[in-house]
Amino acid sequence: MRLRFLGGAREVGRSAVLVDDSLLLDFGMLTGNPPQFPVETPDPDAVVVSHGHLDHVGTLPALLSGDERPPIHWTPPTRELALTLARDTLKLHGGTYNCPFTETDVKRVTQVSETHGYRETFEAAGYDVTFYNAGHIPGSAHVLVDDGETRLLYTGDFHTGGQRLVSETTARPDADVVLCESTYSDVTHEERATVEQRFVESVETTLWEGGTVVVPAFAIGRTQEMLLICEEYDIPCYVDGMGVEVTEMLRRHPAFVRDADALKRAAGHARVVDGRDGQRKRITEQKAAIITTSGMLSGGPAMTYIPAIRGNPVNKITMTGYQVEGTPGRNLLETGSAEIDGRVMPVSAQVEQYDFSAHADREGIRSFLDSYRDTPVLVNHGDRCEQFADELRDEGFETSAPGIGDTVSV
Repeated sequence: MRLRFLGGAREVGRSAVLVDDSLLLDFGMLTGNPPQFPVETPDPDAVVVSHGHLDHVGTLPALLSGDERPPIHWTPPTRELALTLARDTLKLHGGTYNCPFTETDVKRVTQVSETHGYRETFEAAGYDVTFYNAGHIPGSAHVLVDDGETRLLYTGDFHTGGQRLVSETTARPDADVVLCESTYSDVTHEERATVEQRFVESVETTLWEGGTVVVPAFAIGRTQEMLLICEEYDIPCYVDGMGVEVTEMLRRHPAFVRDADALKRAAGHARVVDGRDGQRKRITEQKAAIITTSGMLSGGPAMTYIPAIRGNPVNKITMTGYQVEGTPGRNLLETGSAEIDGRVMPVSAQVEQYDFSAHADREGIRSFLDSYRDTPVLVNHGDRCEQFADELRDEGFETSAPGIGDTVSV
């Protein structure tokens, strides 16, 4: 089995691995200005997708722009998330170099889609493929690829700690080689219950003091996690942006969330913002939490809320996800100012950061790999893949960290 790394190697973003020039695992984009795409657009016989985040599915429709129509295999939530993201990319960047596909390509995705549940083995490009719950977001999967001689386990993104939205991964299928993500290989996450309690106490304090809390959150996964927390602690909240659509979609797939009834209650607890008639401006004057995209303040309704609440030091902005260097969210944390619509605005409101990560941390990755101590491990999807591979090698693992464009035989 030969693996060719077209993206996601020694980096976070644009994940794409080609197996024997036949089976493609993921085809994402690396967000930025401009965005980056896999170094090659191949013609695979089939595509298998681990989960519905932009860095794993963002470039998928471009595979269908030519004469070939490879089937795309994924779980039902991943299919819907990928289509939602593709349509959003078209809306933001369609017709420019920042969008490598057309509306026609997106429509073709629906024509070649084949969905599967967890632990249901299916055939793709001559391989036996099985999905296992990866505990990252709804529908996320470890991907086991078996050619009859070699079993490759592609971890995708995974979490070994439980979240309110999804249960942690417990699957450890037999494999001959593991291709493992390493996003947080040098980080130890604070206990989730502790993070959650600090967040709740902070929000409740601000509301008691008469302030408003803006909660920037990624539309997929993080928005729903914050809704579940607000419902659990009876925090008055609004929800705005793409997270509204994603929440409703996930409710249609109850088998892929931890507690479908809890998600239903959380969706009913939050008041949905439609953005009409100055609604957003009025909301910023209320004592409530506003859960809104984008998670890094790079667009979306947050561009309305932050300028409106920034001048009052009683108000608060609670960042709930990792902030990529150079994004307005990262700049706000580091400088106390944010660039909104081309203007740098000083922010007097309090700014806080909370680690609600959906990735396994250093201990989580190592606990996962404990089941594969006698199995070769390829490290990818991280900013320090080579260093982590060296650390694992010092502990007796057979490891390497392929680079972009490398071909590895396993």
